[in-house]
Amino acid sequence: MNSKNAEKKIAFYIGSLHKGGAERVFVNLAEYFQEEGYRVVMVTQYEKEDEYLLPEGTERVISDIGQEKVSSSRIVNFFRRLNKLHAIWKEQKPDLVLSCIGKNNFMAVVTTMGTKTRPVVSVVGEAKEEYPGRWMPALANLLFSHAAGIVLQTERSRSFFCKKVGEKAVILPNSLNPDFIRPRYEGQREKKIVSVGRMDANKNHEMQLRAFAALKDKYPEYSLVIYGDGELRSHMEETALKLGVADRLSLPGVVLDVAVQIERASLFLLTSYSEGVSNALIEALALGLPVIATDVPSGGTQELMSDGENGLIIPAGDLERLTEAMDRLLGDPAYADRLGKNAAEIQKRLAPERVNRLWKAYFEEIING
Repeated sequence: MNSKNAEKKIAFYIGSLHKGGAERVFVNLAEYFQEEGYRVVMVTQYEKEDEYLLPEGTERVISDIGQEKVSSSRIVNFFRRLNKLHAIWKEQKPDLVLSCIGKNNFMAVVTTMGTKTRPVVSVVGEAKEEYPGRWMPALANLLFSHAAGIVLQTERSRSFFCKKVGEKAVILPNSLNPDFIRPRYEGQREKKIVSVGRMDANKNHEMQLRAFAALKDKYPEYSLVIYGDGELRSHMEETALKLGVADRLSLPGVVLDVAVQIERASLFLLTSYSEGVSNALIEALALGLPVIATDVPSGGTQELMSDGENGLIIPAGDLERLTEAMDRLLGDPAYADRLGKNAAEIQKRLAPERVNRLWKAYFEEIING
């Protein structure tokens, strides 16, 4: 721990700590900076159930205005939220605040004006989805130009923003969850195909199910296991019944020991239409699983994978290509194993100690002006 860092304070601003990819990244960064001796405060708009736990010693501040102050006017509520967040920065006096996700970034830039806090905005998902329409991108370009720092996850994301913002932005990866840093399993693989993620339309698990059904007679010993839950769970069960694979589909829901559950699988699938840089994909690669993933618009898959080297990349929504890729890997275990071994190399690239140092160097650059 560096005692000089105790003079510096870092704030993290996010909607809540409800379990999700961006939230976990913020909690991990908060823990790292606290261990490095910085003072850390986590500011969230809400407090929800099933949240990540903060490390001991990290202060938590809620920025919501509270029901007693909610007005019937949306404009009044908006300005009350602005004022409260501005007051939090004035009281907490962080040297830097890192924000993420859509309008939170706007709020961070606007409410730190007139304070000594330097705002760093981050885009963790598909930029076009975080800032849709005509006016949101224009507002993002305007406000991001006034941010002290801008963090993107992919090079492809730069093209969404104006030249000034794109040139100002840096690319910083998310570190790998330590639970997935382990020697690659080298034994006989289980005859199961796995996926991890919320069951919603964007994740497109139905395409996995249809590709699996198309290959069910050729590979009768395999099952499809999808970890996660969501509004399309019953639809998946009904579809599996219609396709004649209900007895070979397993939906265990949300599990705590994902690494243990999937590390011996024969194949991992990511079939989303859009993602930022998928944590589930990072973790599957780190475990050394043979992977098939869709080429999402943000470039997140391309940041992690090289087609034919550490996995197979297919166009989003392309059922035929997914079926062909699954057939290729299930039919050639030696090739699948070679891809998996190459995939596990990402453990070195995204090791927490390496990635966290990159974030620290960038934050220090911002704090020191």
